[in-house]
Amino acid sequence: MSFRISVSGAAADAVRRVVPQLVADRVASGITGQDPELWGPAAEEEAGKRLGWTEAVAVSRPLVPQIVELRESLHDAGVDHIVLGGMGGSSLAPEVITRTARAHLTVLDSTDPGQVRAALQDRLASTAVVISSKSGSTVETDSQRRVYEAAFREAGIDPTERIVVVTDPGSPLDQSAREAGYRVFNADPNVGGRYSALTAFGLVPSGLAGVDIAEILDEAETIELSLAIDSEENPGLVLGAAISATAPLRDKLAIVADGTHIVGFADWAEQLIAESTGKEGTGILPVVLGTDAPELAADLADVQVVRLVDDAGDEIFSDDPSGDIRVSGTLGAQLLVWEYATAVAGRLLGINPFDQPDVESAKIAARGLLDNRPEPAPAAFVADGIEVRGTPEVIGASSDLASAIEVLIEELPANGYISVQAYLDRVAHPGFERLRDLLAARSGRPVTFGWGPRFLHSTGQFHKGGPAVGVFLQLTATGGEDLGIPERPFTFGELIAAQASGDASVLAEHDRPVLTLTLTDPATQLSTLVDAIG
Repeated sequence: MSFRISVSGAAADAVRRVVPQLVADRVASGITGQDPELWGPAAEEEAGKRLGWTEAVAVSRPLVPQIVELRESLHDAGVDHIVLGGMGGSSLAPEVITRTARAHLTVLDSTDPGQVRAALQDRLASTAVVISSKSGSTVETDSQRRVYEAAFREAGIDPTERIVVVTDPGSPLDQSAREAGYRVFNADPNVGGRYSALTAFGLVPSGLAGVDIAEILDEAETIELSLAIDSEENPGLVLGAAISATAPLRDKLAIVADGTHIVGFADWAEQLIAESTGKEGTGILPVVLGTDAPELAADLADVQVVRLVDDAGDEIFSDDPSGDIRVSGTLGAQLLVWEYATAVAGRLLGINPFDQPDVESAKIAARGLLDNRPEPAPAAFVADGIEVRGTPEVIGASSDLASAIEVLIEELPANGYISVQAYLDRVAHPGFERLRDLLAARSGRPVTFGWGPRFLHSTGQFHKGGPAVGVFLQLTATGGEDLGIPERPFTFGELIAAQASGDASVLAEHDRPVLTLTLTDPATQLSTLVDAIG
């Protein structure tokens, strides 16, 4: 079997209770048939143009030889290093595909000037860049394209020979790229970004990096019929019910890679689920955990654990006392099953799983700060070289770094979570991820960790549109060497600062407690934060 799932405990109860009705309502065949009425009248317009992913395997087949041909052409020209400039669904799917296949792809999903500079300085002479943007107007990818164009020209390389564009047909980027002479791949416009893993957005960078993308499509094809049939064994219905229909709702979904051969799948699933379901005050919050994460031993009533394993067994219902969901399967099959399951979860939660109304609010706030560029608000205080700012309920009761963190934790409701948002160079400073486990152990509650600005295209929707139970620890940096953006009145440093400040302001407007710590030397101040949490 290309996909297996087993459920127990509350998840099994949900499947037994809900799936028969989903079958009676013909939800599976309705999704496959692209019925926009499945999510109610309010979602009908959006759903009517966002269900193309159900036929992505067939639509994407003709792309495979074109991608392989371009890969061979680039290789013959001495190009053996692929960089991807993309955000959200445009970067997370290629990252999991290439990591699982052990193919090298540099994913540039950041506006941190140090991370961008490091990518520019890495084998430029043998590099090709894929610029992926559905709308063509994403500020991060536009900035990355501009800086690579300038770098190629400075090195005496024609950018049109090294930059490949993936975008929707007719987008501003599609038109300008074709006029400039770039190679353009168009994706299906009837697929939203987070559902685009099996479209050109997932396949072009992965294929150019050396992945056998035909095999990925083959894997997905093996599960298509099972997903289309209105059956109580339909894996999309079973998984969708298990993650979104527990009673009471376990709205924190702990995703644990526990022996699976797939690398980084939880990060892709996190975006898919959080951005699709986190709205109208409800939703499922994915929490990416390691096998020894504190949350797994805490037996939290609002946390449902799903383990990605090598073999989930042959039976759907299990007597496993842990109550965990277990899933296994090939990567292509997993991608398609989780997309179906998320669409099912949207129906069960009563929301539109295809829009992202609160993602745009942070973008608008960031653009406003870039246009006006006001002076940063003064720090409430400075501790060990770290500037401390935050919303009044956090800062008003704080006198030092440790007390600020303590007050933030005290703001947690009984069903709350902490979100760590690190607007830092994730390649240079991966050690900051250890703060997640420390805060989980300290607070006794689930903790998510996101690298900014990429999480803005992922869990950022849930943080503002989902239940108002989160508190937010925002990490930013200042003082490093900046990097200009050609023909733009702002730099990468100013851009990432505006993105962080803009998101903090929107969170505050939604009455979410925020603590912002601005580091002057991230490499040395990590230990300061560890001690303050300690």
